[in-house]
Amino acid sequence: MKNTTSRPRLSVTCDGRGVVAHAGARLLADLAEATGLTGALSEALAGSRVRGGGHDPGRVAADLAVTLADGGEAISDLAVLRDQPELFGQVASPATAWRVLDRIDAMALSRLRSARAVAREIAWAQHAETRGQFPQARAAGRVIPGLVLDIDASIVICHSEKQDATPTWKKTFGFHPIFCFLDNTNEALSALLRPGRTGSNTAADHITVLDQALAQIPDAHQHGTPILIRTDTAGCTKAFLEYIRTLRGGGVDARFSVGAPIDEQVRAAIRTLPARAWSSAIDADAKLRDGAQVADLTGLLPDAGFPEGTRFIVRRERPHPGAQLDLFDTVEGYRHQLIATDTPPGGAPLAWLDARHRAHARVEDRIRTGKDTGFGRFPSRQFAINAAWLELALTGIDLLAWTQTLLLDGDLAKAEPKTLRYRLLHAAARITRGQRRTWLRIAEHWPWANQLATAFARLVALPQPITC
Repeated sequence: MKNTTSRPRLSVTCDGRGVVAHAGARLLADLAEATGLTGALSEALAGSRVRGGGHDPGRVAADLAVTLADGGEAISDLAVLRDQPELFGQVASPATAWRVLDRIDAMALSRLRSARAVAREIAWAQHAETRGQFPQARAAGRVIPGLVLDIDASIVICHSEKQDATPTWKKTFGFHPIFCFLDNTNEALSALLRPGRTGSNTAADHITVLDQALAQIPDAHQHGTPILIRTDTAGCTKAFLEYIRTLRGGGVDARFSVGAPIDEQVRAAIRTLPARAWSSAIDADAKLRDGAQVADLTGLLPDAGFPEGTRFIVRRERPHPGAQLDLFDTVEGYRHQLIATDTPPGGAPLAWLDARHRAHARVEDRIRTGKDTGFGRFPSRQFAINAAWLELALTGIDLLAWTQTLLLDGDLAKAEPKTLRYRLLHAAARITRGQRRTWLRIAEHWPWANQLATAFARLVALPQPITC
């Protein structure tokens, strides 16, 4: 029979020496050191250390964050690091990692958040010194001034009984965490693990996750820098919007752009709009969007309970196939969406304010990729362990974001985590020793070898955090 395979024949042995996998993941581990994250975690969890000769709980937490950023889904995946001591050093066993997570109570969890804030301040300072201007969020071809915080919730399905995992409003079973991401850099600022039955528009939870997110922002950026807070209609509660307004009294220049529900009063106001009130909408590349218009409903709706200066902007568009329409949309022939914002008139055209809000949809990508970076599966039956796991997943997401903003350029600086793993983090290499140094030798013809080597070089050149 003729051999039709085009692949070379292989003879497989198990005697390779100096060969390591996941070589690029060492970049994440070293970045945790360079930003002071590992040290801050060690200080935060110092009280949970049982004996002086054992593994440092902070180092264990950092290794777990690296594992999640590298694509691990379970505590046992820590073995990828542990079984390569020549690349990652001494790494704790999964059993030790379980014990570290089990000792993280509410107070320790708060200290973990503070440790992340310390590392974030260092990472942002390193970016200012090595890269210059802080990354800017954009919408429809224009820069959104300052920082943009996107808040959204998502269901995480559980396939076994876990504490506080409950039926959800989508007829599934699991948790309903709420998240806050920084649109400028894709950093995961905060998250709150909640039972599956928790409502989507719970103002107290929005306030909590926003407070935790603001605590992650260094003071130099939090005060004096415009902060835009975006949510879908779940965030359109008068208590939450009023709380955002009170932040401005505390020196935080915070404004909101939230989706608003369309009720009969909104429908009645839309019916009164003359044809001249509608203007063309724009899409993500700032071009006119065919069949879509925007209009200002401010003054046509009762604003009782909303912060003073709230504006209402409605958008209508010819429905795409499969769009969910109500009776009003069917009669009018358009699909309608409403946003509420306190951006003052004259600051930007209506079409751009609408496009700026629709860019909130990017948070769906952050949550989707985050579910592949740790919080898509929770490891324990205990709620406290799962809450700690969620915090470490956010830490892993931050490590990926800092890698892109501090160490990478071009397409890799914008790539999704899965792409980074296939091209950089999971790269194989050889470890050799010579000239009193240990060398990590990436395959010469690996297409992204130069980018990985450049990232390691930039990492070494980062300003080192000052330790006391």
